[in-house]
Amino acid sequence: MIETQVSRGIISTYFEKLERNLELDVAIVGGGPSGIVAAYYLAKAGLKVAQFDRKLSPGGGMWGGAMMFNQIVIQEEALDIVKDFDINFTPYENGLYCMDSVESTSALLYKAVHEGATIFNCYSVEDVIFKNSVVSGVVVNWTPVLREGMHVDPLNILAKCVIDGTGHDSEIAAKVVRKNGIRIATETGGVIGERSLDVVAGEDEVVRGTKEIYPGLYVCGMAASAVSGTPRMGPIFGGMLMSGKKVADEIIRKLKG
Repeated sequence: MIETQVSRGIISTYFEKLERNLELDVAIVGGGPSGIVAAYYLAKAGLKVAQFDRKLSPGGGMWGGAMMFNQIVIQEEALDIVKDFDINFTPYENGLYCMDSVESTSALLYKAVHEGATIFNCYSVEDVIFKNSVVSGVVVNWTPVLREGMHVDPLNILAKCVIDGTGHDSEIAAKVVRKNGIRIATETGGVIGERSLDVVAGEDEVVRGTKEIYPGLYVCGMAASAVSGTPRMGPIFGGMLMSGKKVADEIIRKLKG
């Protein structure tokens, strides 16, 4: 009966996908634009990468533009990345360009998946695997399980590198510091917390702060700002895109020489 075939097809192919991703080159936590860009370039380089997002619809804050005006701005420095994703853009002024936020987010997701990245939605990363003082994977559970406070054990996924792309809260970096008593590569040795908005400084610093902050653990996007204590930048997304590409380039150099 077709009803059974529909269910069997979904179950069998989903668990094949999950099993393929139990050991990764790179696990990306958070489904925002910087993480998606990283997933695209990592997969394009032939690395095995999966991205885990707690929401039903990955894409982070890019979907809504600014105050639900579904347009975003990028600067000239990020234009090559926009072209890699075949996103339409309109010149505005002073080296700035405007793009439809829905098209942009959709394009990032489509291209990342078609390049070979796997995206898991409705997943929360509740911890990391920490072996021999190296971040070595992620501990995942269903988002509804955690939201309902149910006592259900998670699953473990090994990864050579983990990217914290969780945005303003930098959840993974904060958890690694708190639970393991370690110092990360910041002025204080901990997560400093993002500062108030400054577009110019925020765009520059988010890319500069994109790096490996502890063996096996990288930060990108607004998580990089939060970890390093740099300003937020609002609905201009060039820094997010460039941060994603930078973290991918660093990991590619590390894993592929």
